[in-house]
Amino acid sequence: MKAALLYSAAGSLLLSSLTAGPDTEDRTGAAEMRGTAVAAARAKAAGVDFGPCPDAQDLPGGMQCGTVSVPLDYAEPDGKRIELSVSRARATQKDPQNGRHKVLRQGALVYNPGGPGATGLYFPLVGLLPEWKRIAAAYDLVGYAPRGVGRSAPLSCKDPEQFLKGPSQAPTHPSEAYKRERIAQAKAYAHGCAERTGGALRHYHSLNNARDLDVLRAALGEERLSFMGSSYGTYFGALYATLFPAHVRRMVFDSVVHPGPERIWYRNNLAQSAAFEGRWADLREWIARHHDVYGLGRTAREVLRSYERASAKLAAEPAGGKVGPGQLQGAFLQAGYYDDQWPHRAHALSAYLKGDPGPLVEQAEQHPEAAVEAENSRAVYVAVECNDAPWPTDWKVWDRDNTRLARVAPFETWDNVWTNLPCAYWKAPRQRPLDVGAGPGELPPTLILAAERDAATPYDGALELRDRLAGSVLVTERDAGAHGLAGGANACVNGHMEAYLLEGRLPGRSAQCAPHAEPKPTAPDRAGAAQRIR
Repeated sequence: MKAALLYSAAGSLLLSSLTAGPDTEDRTGAAEMRGTAVAAARAKAAGVDFGPCPDAQDLPGGMQCGTVSVPLDYAEPDGKRIELSVSRARATQKDPQNGRHKVLRQGALVYNPGGPGATGLYFPLVGLLPEWKRIAAAYDLVGYAPRGVGRSAPLSCKDPEQFLKGPSQAPTHPSEAYKRERIAQAKAYAHGCAERTGGALRHYHSLNNARDLDVLRAALGEERLSFMGSSYGTYFGALYATLFPAHVRRMVFDSVVHPGPERIWYRNNLAQSAAFEGRWADLREWIARHHDVYGLGRTAREVLRSYERASAKLAAEPAGGKVGPGQLQGAFLQAGYYDDQWPHRAHALSAYLKGDPGPLVEQAEQHPEAAVEAENSRAVYVAVECNDAPWPTDWKVWDRDNTRLARVAPFETWDNVWTNLPCAYWKAPRQRPLDVGAGPGELPPTLILAAERDAATPYDGALELRDRLAGSVLVTERDAGAHGLAGGANACVNGHMEAYLLEGRLPGRSAQCAPHAEPKPTAPDRAGAAQRIR
């Protein structure tokens, strides 16, 4: 998921109950299931005509690309169709330990990286990495761009040239005037989504993402699906497991969205804001432990004062004319997802406060050439989350709940509000979230991976999904907060994932892994070069 998701405990927040208004529509019924079956049968017959990937002549490896046709509206499978972009690298069938031994191919492994709004088209390239070679030997690695993303019937809600306009502010306690300005922007963005997409907009949601996944399964010639979803990918993966349990072979849920219907999505966003405050503290404490390298303070509080001093200085004079407090906050928010970024962020902040804005501008500047992709990703994110469920339509509810939360969790709270506020003014019909679940024997065993201190998808989501999917097993990385564990720095986690995908072997109901090593501080004279190489 992006910077806008879950609700974990942050004081005793009194959240208003959400009711489905008259624009709410239930689209999980028999017509859509029949339409999915029709579309899957057609896709099975057509297959995927894989060939060279567009604009990817220089990519290494044997990745190929193709398209899969899916209905825009599954209730009308003979109506308008859209094309999803798909990529694949065939199983190498070579044992990475002994190339003379042939590995048995186990079919396709389909991956979604989350978002909503992220593309998985480049996933097959992970087979070139040492951590993935055993899996790449046994599976065709398959990625795709979900509906709305990239070339897959792309969405847009705003002129991309106006999207990455910096510098921007990031007040943790915004004034009433600033709130009014952001409300106007949210209304304009919601209107832009409706105006640019028309009636098709209502069909971009998580239930259709799950149905698309079944059509892709059939197009790949797979009777049962092997799937790995990260972040948001765990949510519609869980929807898939609920809708199509007989079509599941193996599923890995990596960094789990809380699937409770009452949490999709307003309360989930509050959860993420609350959890990021803890992760922001983790980062500041790490910087403080390395005061001898960065000179930003010997305690987390002192580091916070250094950050606030930089933010105030950027508000008065943006670095490079482009990096303001909003860009600074965005850079450090991203570091809350991935702790391997901590040394580079700390160095950039340190250098800026010592008079060198170069590293900060390099890390935090939003590049115009990325505007089209960024706006597309944002449009899909907003469309999916707004379409998925009812949201409060009264600004007073948002203002009350987030003002309370910002008192204890100021770092991300209001930025999260502005990301999701278009949903308050959304005109398309809303879905009713599906009650995810599978009883004993209904679903093959699945694997759940989660870090205890993950802020983007707080840990309670993994516990909830384990309880909802009978036979699922949770592997926990203790006292760690990286978002997205599969194929990462923890060999224990990777070992459980390999055993499951390659052998169908799982530990008991749960397993514990020690945390991966903390990042090592990078000396200031080397950090800039390291960042440029990344």
